[in-house]
Amino acid sequence: MASDLGDILPAARGDTPADLIFKNARIVNVFSGCIEEANVAICGERIIGIGDYAKAATVIDLQGRYIAPGLIDAHTHLESSMLDVGEYARAVVPHGTTTVVTDLHEIANVSGLAGIRYVMHQAHLLPFDLFLMAPSCVPATHLESAGAVIGVEEIQQLLHWPNCLGLGEVMNYPGVIFGDPTMLAKIALAEGKIIDGHAPGLSGAKLNAYLLAGIMSDHESVSYAEGREKLDRGMMLMIREGSSEKNLEALLPLVTDQTYKRCCFVVDDRSSTDLLKDGDIDAVVRKAIRLGLDPVRAIQLATINPAGYFRLADSGAIAPGYLANLIVLDDLTGLKIQSVYYRGKAVARDGKALFSVPECKDASLMHSVKIKPYEVAALKLPAKGEPCPIIEVVPGQIITRSRREKMPVKNGFIESDPGRDILKLAVIERHNATGRIGLGLVSGFGLKRGALASSIAHDSHNIVVVGATDADMYSAVKAIEAMQGGLVAVSEGKVQAFLAAPIAGLLAQEPLEKVAARMEELENCARSLGSNLQTPFAALSFLALPVIPELRLTDLGLVDVNGFKLM
Repeated sequence: MASDLGDILPAARGDTPADLIFKNARIVNVFSGCIEEANVAICGERIIGIGDYAKAATVIDLQGRYIAPGLIDAHTHLESSMLDVGEYARAVVPHGTTTVVTDLHEIANVSGLAGIRYVMHQAHLLPFDLFLMAPSCVPATHLESAGAVIGVEEIQQLLHWPNCLGLGEVMNYPGVIFGDPTMLAKIALAEGKIIDGHAPGLSGAKLNAYLLAGIMSDHESVSYAEGREKLDRGMMLMIREGSSEKNLEALLPLVTDQTYKRCCFVVDDRSSTDLLKDGDIDAVVRKAIRLGLDPVRAIQLATINPAGYFRLADSGAIAPGYLANLIVLDDLTGLKIQSVYYRGKAVARDGKALFSVPECKDASLMHSVKIKPYEVAALKLPAKGEPCPIIEVVPGQIITRSRREKMPVKNGFIESDPGRDILKLAVIERHNATGRIGLGLVSGFGLKRGALASSIAHDSHNIVVVGATDADMYSAVKAIEAMQGGLVAVSEGKVQAFLAAPIAGLLAQEPLEKVAARMEELENCARSLGSNLQTPFAALSFLALPVIPELRLTDLGLVDVNGFKLM
C-alpha cells in the first residue's frame, strides 16, 4: 500500500473525494466490540477512513444498516462441497465469505501439486481471497494408498508459493509425538509460519509432546473438557460446525471474556446442499447467536480472530488501511446479508453472485479413477471363527467406535446383516489400479437393501462402498468407475441416483444448484433404502480416514487408529 499512500492520503484527510462512501452506517467494530455510527470511506481496494466523510464518486446510503468485515473461514477443505472452484466461490461469497483458508489435501491426495495449482489458479480469477495451508500429510498415513505424495521437497516449494500461509493440519500426530523424521522435517520447514494442528482426543503428556513441535491450533475438539485443555495449553481453538461434524454446542461455553480471542469458527467440510440452503461460515455465526453468543462477539470469531491468528494484518476489520472486504446486513441478530463487497467492489447482492465463474480446462485432472478389473467374488469376506470387528458410526460426528459382534456365515463367508444394521464395507484402490480391496463391517447406516458408493473417501479418496449385498456393492463401484468419480445409490443392480464428479474424482462440473439438487436426491434415495443418517454420504466419506479414532477401513485393511496400525 505504501506506493499508493501519497495518492490516497488527501482523500483520507477529506481534502479530495473518495471512490466510495457508505453513509449512515452502523459499523460492527471488532476492535472495541461495539456498534459505531459513522460513514466509511474507501479508495480503490482499501478503507481510508471512518467518520463524517461526504465527498465521493459513489455514495451509498445504508440508512442505518449494519456494515461488518467480510467473514473468514479459518479452516475448510473446499473439495468437500464437490463444487468446482468457481461454483464454490459462487456458493460462499453471497453468504459473506470473502476470505478462505484451505488445506487442499483432498485434491492433493489424488493429483499432487498439479491439483493444488489448479485450485489456486482458478481462485485467483475470482472475487475472494483463498489462502493455502501446505498439506502436511499426503498421504495422511502409511496405512492407505493415495494417488500422490507431498514430501519434504514439495512442502518446501509450497511454503514459497504466493498466498501460502504455513503448514496445513498435521494429522499424523503419532508421527509427531514419536519423532518421525519426515514429519519433523516438514514442521521444521514451516518455522516462523503458521502450523495448524489435528489432535482428536489428544490429552496430557501426548498433547504436550505434540505442542512441543510447534503446533498452534486444533479443530477436532468434540467436548468441553477437550477444548478446555487445548485452550489452556495455548492452542487456537477452531470451533467446528460442518455438515457432518457438529461441535458448536459442546464448545461454545468455552467462549468467555477471558478466552474469546483464542477462538474462531470453522466449517472444515460443508456440503453443497448446506451451502445453498443454510450458508457457509455465516450459518455458524447465526447458530452461535441463536445459542446465546453476543452478535458482535460471534462476528469477531469469524473476522478479526482468524485474521490475527493467520497474521493477515489488513483483513478482518473495518479501519483505515484494511481491505474493503465488507458485508452489509439488514439484521445483526439474524445475520441477514444484503450485499457483499470485495476490495471495494460489489460482488453479491440479495444472495446472488454478481460475477461469472471460469470453467475447468485442465484435462490432466480428468480420468483419475483407475480400478483393476475384479469380480464380485472379490468382495467376499472370509469368516475366521471369532466375533468380528465392527466400525460403529457416531451420528453427527466423524469419530467412530470399535466393537465386536458374531456375524452370520454362509459357505465360509461373512454376510451383511441388515436386520441388526451391520453391513459390508469395502474400500477399493482407484489411483494406480493395484487391485487392493479392504473389507470390513460397519454399523449405523441402517440400509435394508441396496448400496451407496463414493470416490470421496477422506483423505486418499479411494472408492468406498457400503451395502446390503455384494452384488449391489459391485454395481455401485462400476457406476463410480463409469462416471470417473462421484456418488451413487444402487438397488437391485440399478443406479437410483447419482452425482458425477470427474474433476480428480472429487469435483462436479455442474452449477451449484444442480449439484445440490443431485445431492438431495441421493440422500433421499439413501433414506428410501433404509438409511437413518442425516448425511449418509458424508458419513461414508470419512470411514476410510485413518487419523480419526477409533476404527477405520482403507484399501490396506482395517485400521486401529488408537494403535496406529493395521489389524
